[in-house]
Amino acid sequence: MNSAEGPLLEARDLVKHFETGRGKARQRVRAVDGVSFSVQRGETFGVVGESGCGKTTVARLLMLLEEADSGSITFKGESVNDFDRERRQSYRRQVQIVFQNPDDSLHPRHTVFQSVSEPWAIHRDVLPRREWQERANELLNLVGLSDKHAGSYPFQLSGGQKQRVSIARALALEPDVVVLDECVSALDVSIQAQIVNLLLGIQDRLGLSMIFISHDLSVVRNIADRVAVMYLGKILEAGGTSDIFGQPSHPYTKALLSAIPLADPTRSRPDRILLAGDPPSPIDPPSGCRFRTRCRQADELCAREEPQLIARTGGDRRSACHYATPEDVLRVDGSS
Repeated sequence: MNSAEGPLLEARDLVKHFETGRGKARQRVRAVDGVSFSVQRGETFGVVGESGCGKTTVARLLMLLEEADSGSITFKGESVNDFDRERRQSYRRQVQIVFQNPDDSLHPRHTVFQSVSEPWAIHRDVLPRREWQERANELLNLVGLSDKHAGSYPFQLSGGQKQRVSIARALALEPDVVVLDECVSALDVSIQAQIVNLLLGIQDRLGLSMIFISHDLSVVRNIADRVAVMYLGKILEAGGTSDIFGQPSHPYTKALLSAIPLADPTRSRPDRILLAGDPPSPIDPPSGCRFRTRCRQADELCAREEPQLIARTGGDRRSACHYATPEDVLRVDGSS
């Protein structure tokens, strides 16, 4: 990871709201409401949070599958907002995505070879057609499959094998960044570990940057260099993985980490933090701090003034809490 040359990819104050309903029933869903982060070359940046916090919308904004209402995306020092159609096509070639469910990503009537070679049919200047088969086989071998899988259809593959095909397709254009949106959440735990190890090996071999989006903190802890914790469309805490998991400073992060199951089923967490109620609606988020309605520390200041995501406790960590304090927590394995 080299930060001397500046971020490879940077998001600044991204905002995306969706309109729902019609007429007088029309409402605005504040899916992403001012999200900023950067990704360095060769690093893995983790984004975690509960379902509905805006993680997938962030991924879709980065991929230009949704247009942001405001904010900017910078890639290699250039503003993606200013790209014309040709440069956007080039950007999409350099920033690829792997979605959660490979059954939704892979065409059921296309063979593995057809799926992996599809990017070359779209970006025709990347690879001559005569080299497609050889390169497809190389990619399949890279993700732990064999040449014989090239002629298979999705229904003939396991869930883990299908996700490996999706990863191979994402690597076909030799991207600089791969966005992984809940890419292991639909897989068995043993297969999850295989895919995570596969991704780490590929990253080390190819020098990829990865944005790993997940609700599973145990997985993120093992793969990410830095982590951002999202809640109701905003980032509440961000910093190095060791800081976030070792000494979280935001009450929400502390609650999430306290819910991670221990490896020993006979042990329970003495530090378990139970959050009251459900997350508020993104249609009508609370004033001030968005987490205050579920926070045991919240007071009048939290309702009146929204805390900014700034460095409050030293180091690289930033926290959006007026009363942020680092706190030692039990590790995932239960050791202190």
